[in-house]
Amino acid sequence: MAKTVPHLSRDQIAAILKTAWDDLPPYNKVLMEHGLGQGQLVQLMKRELTGSAYKLWAARGKSSKAPTSKATWPHGR
Repeated sequence: MAKTVPHLSRDQIAAILKTAWDDLPPYNKVLMEHGLGQGQLVQLMKRELTGSAYKLWAARGKSSKAPTSKATWPHGR
């Protein structure tokens, strides 16, 4: 079970929502800037967004992939 979302001000929530919409994938930057884990971010997004907006955000996050690093010798070509 994910940790519960801490009590946040409206300004903090707005900043987290903005970061989550801007970042692909959204979880890394939100964790670094705001200290919320993936489960907490999902809970917050479900609570603050409408159903259709949450589905759009979740689909956008699932479709994006993290950047890959180029394989280097001796582990790759």
